[in-house]
Amino acid sequence: MNIMIITGASSGIGREFAVQMDKYFDCLDEFWLVARDRSRLAQLAKSLKHNARIFAMDITDKEKFADLEDAVFRHKAVVRMLINCAGYGIMGDFCEQDRAQELGMVRLNCEALTEMTHRMIPYMREGSRILQMASSAAFLPQPYFAVYAATKAYVLSFSRALGEELKSAGIYVTAVCPGPVDTPFFDIAEEHGSTLALKKYTMVSAKKVVSLALKDSLHRRSMSVCSLPIKSFLLLTKTVPHHVILEVMERIKRKGH
Repeated sequence: MNIMIITGASSGIGREFAVQMDKYFDCLDEFWLVARDRSRLAQLAKSLKHNARIFAMDITDKEKFADLEDAVFRHKAVVRMLINCAGYGIMGDFCEQDRAQELGMVRLNCEALTEMTHRMIPYMREGSRILQMASSAAFLPQPYFAVYAATKAYVLSFSRALGEELKSAGIYVTAVCPGPVDTPFFDIAEEHGSTLALKKYTMVSAKKVVSLALKDSLHRRSMSVCSLPIKSFLLLTKTVPHHVILEVMERIKRKGH
């Protein structure tokens, strides 16, 4: 049985991956949808033409991870695609943020993604693909978004290195690095702080991000960067010293207040 596993599948980019894969890819037997919200997963599963199996679980829970891997083993499943979308961000002054939320970001965005990837690779075969949700925040440090940007820098670095290791096995890894995406992400992220107004002008739809990510994965690209402004930002971070960019960003933020 050929399966696709999507974490964070109940909303936003994770949900959009399921919707687009359902339309255009008929080579998969089942979609395995992972998120905490069982009711949203059930609604999504009903809307898909593919058979869908739901796993209502917190992927930072070690016992639940073991249950998921056991299900893969019992069904003799081949993981053709692993799409790690689960994650969240918190904006604001690091010293003023709730410690549990900050540490939770590291556990979910980094540790859980790493564990899911490590557990599922043994069930992959030549031609399997991994898509990891990083962010343009990975391109340089982000004051007032410090932990989130650091977690996404980890995801980007880890994904690119892993992709090189797995090439010989015919397994391809793509780090998806969008800028702001029109999803419920900012409802949580801006609870205690706000992003630069400039970022809102570069916002794109989840549909566009996912469509490009799937194309880049099929073309075996190590990164998927959506929209001209974000591609320009990536180039900027490679050519201009980071301390200069950070100083400019701080000035813009002060003027915005």
